[in-house]
Amino acid sequence: QVHLVESGGGLVHPGGSLRLSCAASGFTSDIYAIAWFRQAPGKEREVVSCINNIDGTTHYSRSVKGRFTASRDDVKKTMYLQMTSLKPEDTALYLCATGYGYCDAVNYHYWGQGTQVTVSS
Repeated sequence: QVHLVESGGGLVHPGGSLRLSCAASGFTSDIYAIAWFRQAPGKEREVVSCINNIDGTTHYSRSVKGRFTASRDDVKKTMYLQMTSLKPEDTALYLCATGYGYCDAVNYHYWGQGTQVTVSS
C-alpha cells in the first residue's frame, strides 16, 4: 500500500517562506502523479501542484504559480513544496495525495494526514 507522510507546516508571517515535505513509499509502478492539495474551512479543496513522477513535469494552480515550487527527490521518494511570498490566504491544511496515472487524468486514491500552514502577522 502507498503511504504518504507530510511534514514542514507551521506558523509564518506574510511574505515568509516554508518548505513542505511528503515522504512516499509503497509504489508498484513508476507511472504515478503526486500532488499537493490544500483545504481551509468553508472552502473547496484545491489542487496546488502536481508532479508526474515519470518525467518530473509539474503543474500549478493559478493562485500559487510563481510563488510555489514543487519538486521531488527520486532517491528519497520525497516530494517538496517550496512556498515563498506567503499570504494569509495561503493558510490551509496541506495534503499530499497520489494515484497511478498522470496529472491530467489521475484518481487520487492515497492521501497523507496533512500538515497545517498558517500565515499570520
